[in-house]
Amino acid sequence: MLSFSVLALAAASYSLMQSLVAPALPEIQDELGTTANAAAWILTAYLLSASITTPILGRLGDMFGKEKVLVWALVALAVGTVICALSTSIAPMLAGRALQGVGGALFPLAFGIIRDEFPAARVAGGIGLISALLGIGGGLGIVLAGPIVDAFGYHWLFWLPLVPTLVALIGTIIWVPESPVKTPGKINWTGAALLSAWLVCGLLGVTEGPTWGWGDPRVLGLLAAAVLLAWAWIANERRAKEPLVDMRMMALRGVWTVNLAAFLVGAGMYSSFVLIPTFVETSRSAGYGFGASVTGAGLFMLPSTLTMLIAGPIGGRLSNKVGARALLVTGCVFLMVAFIMLAVAHERPIEVYVATALMGFGIGLAFAALANLIVEVVSPHQTGVATAMNTVMRTVGGAVGTTIGGALLTATVVGGTPTESGFTEAFAVSAGAGVLALLAALIVPRPRRDGPAFAPAIAAERA
Repeated sequence: MLSFSVLALAAASYSLMQSLVAPALPEIQDELGTTANAAAWILTAYLLSASITTPILGRLGDMFGKEKVLVWALVALAVGTVICALSTSIAPMLAGRALQGVGGALFPLAFGIIRDEFPAARVAGGIGLISALLGIGGGLGIVLAGPIVDAFGYHWLFWLPLVPTLVALIGTIIWVPESPVKTPGKINWTGAALLSAWLVCGLLGVTEGPTWGWGDPRVLGLLAAAVLLAWAWIANERRAKEPLVDMRMMALRGVWTVNLAAFLVGAGMYSSFVLIPTFVETSRSAGYGFGASVTGAGLFMLPSTLTMLIAGPIGGRLSNKVGARALLVTGCVFLMVAFIMLAVAHERPIEVYVATALMGFGIGLAFAALANLIVEVVSPHQTGVATAMNTVMRTVGGAVGTTIGGALLTATVVGGTPTESGFTEAFAVSAGAGVLALLAALIVPRPRRDGPAFAPAIAAERA
């Protein structure tokens, strides 16, 4: 129980930091004396670092020991947090955020430790709750950011989460056992470099598209480079004797369908972190919105966080009874309905509160299911890298979702404020992502239950 509490604390610390800074970006920009574009990189650097390092550290955990690599991921998270807290200019802030992003690897590492160490009856519930904490922490960060900045200043957005991070680091060293499942081998560094390159190009192209313009040669060049580098990465991994990511595993129907669902659910969740606070903070003089403060906007996200807190543990317990696939389908339905409600009914605060509550419940169920669905079909020695890629798909989906939502709002700006139709379109597009996520969930195969962690599916599809 102690080891699980430590893993949960580590997961909560990381997920909290991913969103705490988002509502405070304007104030951080002013305090650091930088531009809005440079301040946006405080989020981008975090996403890029997490996307690049998570699969690499997940693979290292499979090879050298998940607890050992988890300790170093927490060290990077703690050091990055201290750098951010002490920063008085944009350069060290970005360096610190990049180091914080390394902590994203703690999710797949925690999943692997739970699978290897916990009794079989507790594996699904443990993985489900840890996975759901990614959404819970993200929502809680939006809620807490305003009060923390108002009371203490933006530096405390880093000092306060540092405490649980250090406790988790010490607890991991003392109480989390080293996983007995290891796969000795070598890192395919060419594959790692190509993976990093296409993720950087793709995420840079997507995040800078609204600023530079989608027809800008730089954006088109980055997106084209991402496609070519991704093709080169897949080709390299197929040829490698010891691939960083086994492409045969990624091609399994039980893996690619879940990764697609993760991408789409991630797009919906992260877009809500941008769209809903922006909508409710808009002055009523614009003909919509509620003129909420940053703290008030966080309160509109509170129902989402509370229902995630409920759905995460429920989803973990129900995984053994109804199956993770059924939870994912249900979660996607809730997510879809929530965004449809926001698109058609957002005139009164109660309508937004109800929609965010439904959204949080759906995301909580979906996140609780995603990692379990991956664990059910891959062999134990691939748990780290397989769940790492699933985590990356959520992150990349989040980057795409927030970018598309922001672009739709920017396209309708009149007098410095987006029109109501821009929000309606953005909510409708997010609802469309929910529909696609539901379709992806429906084609996830029902897992076989005739072997350890249902892993025979991988051997059957390879034969």
